Amino acid sequence: MTDPVLAAQGRDVRAAAATLRTAPTQAKDAALVAGAHALLERADAVLKANAEDVASATKAGLAPSALDRLRRDPAGVEAVARLADPVGEVVDGWVRPNGLRVERVRVPLGVVGVIYENRPNVTADAAGLCLKAGNAAFLRGSASAQATNLEVVAALREGLAAAGLPRAAVSLVEDTSRETVVAFMQLDGVIDCLIPRGGAALIAALREHATVPCVVDGDGNCHVYVDASADLDEAEAIVVNAKTSRPGVCNAAETLLVHREVAEALLPRLDRAMPQVELRGDAATTALVPRAVDATEADYATEFLDLVLAVRVVDSLDQAIAHVARYSSGHTEAILTRDVGAADRFVAEVDAAAVVVNASTRFVDGGELGLGAEVGISTQKLHARGPMGLRELTCVRWVVRGAGQVR
Repeated sequence: MTDPVLAAQGRDVRAAAATLRTAPTQAKDAALVAGAHALLERADAVLKANAEDVASATKAGLAPSALDRLRRDPAGVEAVARLADPVGEVVDGWVRPNGLRVERVRVPLGVVGVIYENRPNVTADAAGLCLKAGNAAFLRGSASAQATNLEVVAALREGLAAAGLPRAAVSLVEDTSRETVVAFMQLDGVIDCLIPRGGAALIAALREHATVPCVVDGDGNCHVYVDASADLDEAEAIVVNAKTSRPGVCNAAETLLVHREVAEALLPRLDRAMPQVELRGDAATTALVPRAVDATEADYATEFLDLVLAVRVVDSLDQAIAHVARYSSGHTEAILTRDVGAADRFVAEVDAAAVVVNASTRFVDGGELGLGAEVGISTQKLHARGPMGLRELTCVRWVVRGAGQVR
């Protein structure tokens, strides 16, 4: 049964989306800039609310990786205003022999629903990107970040009002119960696209209950494969960065594959460089790194989101690609090599949203790839794949202009 409060909120968001659909770029940018300024003015309140959220979550025993995401300060709204508006962009076009002029043009999705755990930065990033792409943002954050989220949304709504746009264009569900989550996933006729950002439990709930179209932001069981020809100094730096810079995020490396020819030289170096990381490896790994523990089948399939790394020594590029095909979640896979042919094969044969050559997996992020920000990283293949920025928050429709032609 639909929650009447949620249904009423949904109607307001839907009406706001109709206004945003045709809002000029100048109005959207003005709302973003005013919202960013309101966030600065509310900085003390936002930080106080965030401190309260973190304290409550710590007391409740929230995992360290989740606490890390909870502490992220919202930022970047004004930067989105400087990005090009994708709405109205002509993707391609042609003229038919009968004189019909055919174009494919970007238009907003409508109402974008976002369900996310912790991560108060998602509140600002998702709302800002949705607004610039002409969409209303309907947000459902977690209870652990609710105080922060409320402050951020209040600031962004001030910006909307200052620009003459409806406040409901950025709306946060205030009821954080599980029942409301399920009802949110079933707002047919309100939500045009639902994006989840969270762990396996959230994705499982989405697959079970959602009746609206979804773009899945799935797990990041990311691999780094060190080929026989890799530069080992470079490989050491990249692996350390990919695993330890922020282990609790989806683009952190979870499994290291090392070619047997360089394993003896590289693995002891990585052991010394990452003493804080628990290594779980195969027999070849534990022989070279005595402190490593035996890896299980489950370890190779796990997104640890922690200072834990599964390791396997492989005999060939073929074996590395086969391992990735078996265990990858389809997020980001990296190869470190000086062999152009090996790199090209890895890029061609590995099926993932992002494939990286000679760089850290941590670069697969909307901001790092030049999108300004992201609303999520899609691990599926329909509509959007990889980091979702402004263009991924639009769809393409056909516009056909004629002069009286009939078929």
